[in-house]
Amino acid sequence: MSTDYTVTKALIQTLEDGRKGFAKGAEQLMENDEIKLAETFRAFETQRAEFAAELETLAAAYGDDIDESGSAVAAMHRGWMTVIDALSGSSADGVLGAAETGESHTVGQYDQALLTEISPELRDVISRQYGPVRNAHDTIAALSASSV
Repeated sequence: MSTDYTVTKALIQTLEDGRKGFAKGAEQLMENDEIKLAETFRAFETQRAEFAAELETLAAAYGDDIDESGSAVAAMHRGWMTVIDALSGSSADGVLGAAETGESHTVGQYDQALLTEISPELRDVISRQYGPVRNAHDTIAALSASSV
């Protein structure tokens, strides 16, 4: 198994977890009549799906079939998934706090990927995605701080 495969698989799982987390958070925010925040979460949900699809396409071009099911690697990268359960019944503050925790995990996964020996093609994709991922984290952190 190549390093590119391992890094790609971990990032796809993290992005998928984030997509699910943003979807769950958006649902909870809608229930709390926080429509604008829910729209922000939906935008980040879409972004995560697009980033995961881009990584899947790159992996497929190299002949890698990234299985997103429960492997040992996937189980280690569940930072977002641990916060999703905490979202049920949460206020906007709770949802934002949980999302900030999940986003810190996502940024950490991207930081780790960029420190790894990977192909130039994969590095280019990860580097390009890193800015918007970091921006999402910073946006959620700012929203969380302003809601306190």
